[in-house]
Amino acid sequence: MKLNDLTTHAGEWLRGSGPLSDIVISSRVRLARNVGGFPFLARCTRSQRQALETKIRGAIFAANVAPRLLYVDLEQAPDLDRQLLVERHLISKQHKDAEGARGVAIGENESVSIMANEEDHLRIQVMRSGLQLEEAWQEITGIDDRLESSLDFSFHPRFGYLTACPTNVGTGIRVSVMLHLPALKLTGEIEKVYRAARDMKLAVRGLYGEGTEATGDFYQISNQTTLGRAEEEIISEFRRQVIPKIIDFEQHARRALISEKTVALDDTVCRALGILRSARLLKSEETLFLLSHVRMGVNLGRVKDVDINKINELFLLTRPAHLQKILGKRMDGDIRRAARADFIRARLNGN
Repeated sequence: MKLNDLTTHAGEWLRGSGPLSDIVISSRVRLARNVGGFPFLARCTRSQRQALETKIRGAIFAANVAPRLLYVDLEQAPDLDRQLLVERHLISKQHKDAEGARGVAIGENESVSIMANEEDHLRIQVMRSGLQLEEAWQEITGIDDRLESSLDFSFHPRFGYLTACPTNVGTGIRVSVMLHLPALKLTGEIEKVYRAARDMKLAVRGLYGEGTEATGDFYQISNQTTLGRAEEEIISEFRRQVIPKIIDFEQHARRALISEKTVALDDTVCRALGILRSARLLKSEETLFLLSHVRMGVNLGRVKDVDINKINELFLLTRPAHLQKILGKRMDGDIRRAARADFIRARLNGN
């Protein structure tokens, strides 16, 4: 597998094939781990960072964590390649912009990625399309065990796994679910999600996690603390209490739009589709919101002639780095906006 192969299809987080994928875009389980005998990354020297990256890279390949594994040396990778990986949720923005030895291992179908020298020495991540938290947990715990057989993870008998950020101490687990909630946004009821999250001490973030706003009506819901709680307890709470409540909110809002605001709903969806099919300049954020409305229209049966997989792919392939990689040239400003509009028109109009 080569990095350029990623630009030919949607990633795991937007594949749209899992349970309840009309609302639950993806499920992710991430583990933070640090290697004994080395300081936390913020205190590492350049030579220690290099030694860590080499040690972790070797352990990842020896553990056979995924078939056809691709490893990207982020210190050497061009900025455009690093941004591509951010857009596909395979690395964080912090990992992209950091300095020194660091890398990421990516499984063939992108459901597995392992970041070396991010905030912690390792960030192990498993993503699944739709609501599949238990399946993601089963996969990641096996990967964690295989890596721990060759890497001495920092562990305290009382506090558990030791991590750079205190909120990750304990299990080191971060569970998150990406949700598409356009109806709650359109009906002005999105505050229900924030209230439910606050009540359960969860974080609500945007498309690219911490520090980002919700764009394209995508919201990430994740746990904030791990100390003193078992992994299975956190995942079960998400799967059986948190996410069903938010899904119910969104489904109720969608039913209300269909029954009480049919004309307004169709106008919003058809306007979005009309702009996408005819515009000559499209900004990145504008595109996300227009595609969001069309995606809702397809899922609600208001749009009959557009394939949902095509919409899911456009969410990703029209992002700045993807568009430039696909077209094979650097672009900015109106040149990139025009290229984006041309690309979308061609896809939606079947040219």
